[in-house]
Amino acid sequence: MLEIIENNWLLFLIGQYPHGPVGGLAMTLFLAVVGLSLSFPVAIALALARLSSHRWLRGPATAVVYVVRGLPLIMFIFWTYFALPLLIGHTVGGVATLLFALVVYEASYLSEIIRAGIEGLPKGQTEAAKALGLGYFPTTFKVILPQVLHNMLPSLVSQFVSTIKETSLGYVISANEVTFAASQVNNQLMTQPFEVYGLLALTYFTLCFTLTSAARWLERRLAAERGALGIQPA
Repeated sequence: MLEIIENNWLLFLIGQYPHGPVGGLAMTLFLAVVGLSLSFPVAIALALARLSSHRWLRGPATAVVYVVRGLPLIMFIFWTYFALPLLIGHTVGGVATLLFALVVYEASYLSEIIRAGIEGLPKGQTEAAKALGLGYFPTTFKVILPQVLHNMLPSLVSQFVSTIKETSLGYVISANEVTFAASQVNNQLMTQPFEVYGLLALTYFTLCFTLTSAARWLERRLAAERGALGIQPA
């Protein structure tokens, strides 16, 4: 395994760059960070629509969330891979396809986290904002969402961990992330698949375990903050 690392660490880390496209672990992290970041505003919109009193907003948002959450990500990636070029009129690379699929997929999951966070806040927050004369948008974006986003930081980190693992499915459409890099190394060596994919598993485990530990630390810190302020769950 040490020989594999010595000869291929750069391919695992950044792919073929600078002689080719960026890939490897750098592309995995890029896809996870950008995918989650772009999905966030979509998730907020879906969560607010799900909580709306207007059926013409609540119905479509609920349908989108249920349909996307009810599909395996791999199927959604395939649909995106074949349907997106038909919609926009030209071919789309594996990375762009995977990024689009991740944005839509993660937005559906994040929207439920945000919705639960909003519903978990004490009703007095909204009532106090209304008593001060604040309208819907100032109340939502200046009073409610800042508290929700603060409380959901551990869940965001956990979702980031899930997104990192989900990027490995980009291998099936040749998205040049770390699993694809591992397959390239395996194709070159041919005789050491256990070592190559064992190294890949160790990479995912180390990265995800570190982030999961950070999520647990954040959760304990937020619980301590709420306890110090005497805030009880709704």
